[in-house]
Amino acid sequence: MTKSELIERVSEAAKLTKGKAELVVGTIFGAMTEAMVRGEGIEIRGFGSFTVRQYKSYEGRNPRTGGSVHVKPKRLPFFKVGKELRARVNLSTAPLVEDNEDAEVQERKAVAPKPAAAAPAAAKPRPAPKLREEHLSEDEI
Repeated sequence: MTKSELIERVSEAAKLTKGKAELVVGTIFGAMTEAMVRGEGIEIRGFGSFTVRQYKSYEGRNPRTGGSVHVKPKRLPFFKVGKELRARVNLSTAPLVEDNEDAEVQERKAVAPKPAAAAPAAAKPRPAPKLREEHLSEDEI
């Protein structure tokens, strides 16, 4: 689900205009972001909790060159799923949706007939090799 799809759902469920629903969703995300920037955790009972994890600096490796690289300390957001959400997802029999595809697109793919394979493109004829005079015999000139 994308942010715009979430706004659409909030708009329909709360009978709000899309503009007001966008303001609601934006306010919630903004408040959550600000709390995490301050290092605070967010707990939504039954859904899960967001925390900020602190990682120390370390010496890493550049996978391309194999050289040593210093990685600075960093803080990253972390989500831990709640028991109720975990149980509901685990009981679901809905098929998993591929990355960046919503269920509607997957359903259309499953129902729609597959197009016939295109014929391979005809290979372009190779040009005849150019011969230099020094490679030809006197009779051929």
